[in-house]
Amino acid sequence: MHGPMSDTVILVIDMMNTYRHPDAETLIPHVEPIIDPLSRLVSEAHDRDDVELVYVNDNYGDFSAEFSDIVRSALDGERPDLVEPIVPQHGLRLMTKVRHSAFYATPLAYLLTQLKPDRLVLTGQVTEQCVLYTALDAYVRHFPVVIPRDGVAHIDPALGEAALQMMEQNMGAEIIAAADCLP
Repeated sequence: MHGPMSDTVILVIDMMNTYRHPDAETLIPHVEPIIDPLSRLVSEAHDRDDVELVYVNDNYGDFSAEFSDIVRSALDGERPDLVEPIVPQHGLRLMTKVRHSAFYATPLAYLLTQLKPDRLVLTGQVTEQCVLYTALDAYVRHFPVVIPRDGVAHIDPALGEAALQMMEQNMGAEIIAAADCLP
């Protein structure tokens, strides 16, 4: 575990996915290209004392599910190759969520007030849904948001691009490459 304050917090949003849902076929081709940059970012974060990794994943309506159950389901899903490279290692901060925003009904806001990050890097899926709503909730709480363009996946390309523009213009988010997220 790191100290009480971290310069950077990286959120990995909804990447523990079975890919057994109506949007999966449309989503998968947009997830495939983010796995390498995201896994490199996660790996680099593990080796840094000034970075916290926090996984926040939908419980998909199963309120008895532990985070490990969600990971196991994802690894047993349609595309374990999209899950294995970024499975959370032991000792990381893990939270389940019930709606789009990683802040909604989770202890994330409290954790971030304890860590006092200089930047909050949002990664994962889906750009125009959970990532966008998490960015808005971060913005209204005065957390500086960074979005790696190659670390988020969309379902609809036009909506994904619009979401990135909204985050940049309306929320002051910095849109950069995953490789540039950890100075």
